[in-house]
Amino acid sequence: MAARSLASVYLSFGLVSIPVKVYPATQTSSGVSFNFLHKSDGSRVRQQYVCIKEDVPVERSDLVKGYEFAKGQYVMFSPEELKALEEKGSRTIDIVAFVPGNAIDPIYYDRAYFLGPDKGGARPYALLIEGMRQTDRCALARWAWHGKQVMTQVRAAGDGLILQQLLYADEVRSMSELEIESIEVKRPELDLAVKLIEQISQDAYDPAAYHDEVKERIEAAIQQKVEGKQVVESLEPERHEAHVIDLMEALRASLGKTAKSADAGRRPARRVQPKAPAAVAPRRRAKK
Repeated sequence: MAARSLASVYLSFGLVSIPVKVYPATQTSSGVSFNFLHKSDGSRVRQQYVCIKEDVPVERSDLVKGYEFAKGQYVMFSPEELKALEEKGSRTIDIVAFVPGNAIDPIYYDRAYFLGPDKGGARPYALLIEGMRQTDRCALARWAWHGKQVMTQVRAAGDGLILQQLLYADEVRSMSELEIESIEVKRPELDLAVKLIEQISQDAYDPAAYHDEVKERIEAAIQQKVEGKQVVESLEPERHEAHVIDLMEALRASLGKTAKSADAGRRPARRVQPKAPAAVAPRRRAKK
């Protein structure tokens, strides 16, 4: 099934404008969605807005948005006023700078999109990809989208481009709020920690190797309900809280455990010889 584009825009840098199409790169939701039902008859329920002052239902047509500037005090905005404040949509994604490929901390990453070449854009599209690869750089760009002005990163990936929406500085909290205590790392502990990291290291991340087990468990329970079967509660493996008494001993134990697991995976299974059946003593005849 061919991907459906969300918009046709131009990716612009300098005097070059590349016609591109924007495609969703991720699913909107991977969870299982439930509806609220009335317990007695199983019918759907409807959400209702109620005026706190008059204690009466309020129709959606009578709603306006308000901003609380002081406790219990609001300024109201009509839909027309809010619409006038929105950023006017633009058909151009303006590249403002090229930065090193690793210059943006992934904590600023928000939603991702694919950019594919539109009619007449294949050559400059390929040229931009190769140029960014040769210089090991990605692009910073502004885009007016859905009434907002968003900062984005444009980077080469595979045969195409990814448009990564970025969070603004005030949307990312500072780690200094955690007040992390400064601890001196001891060399012997560090050596063991490095060995443990090396033992369970991988060269790449394979997203297909991992799956949402909770989602699968919920979907299986739903299917059982649909088929009229009794949902049996599965017993989860016992979980133990981690109480590290001796850090060095914990590291050594971890190293031994991972080493045994690796050896077990490499060693061929031993062939067990079947035991000969035990000899059966003849029964004595009872004397008459």
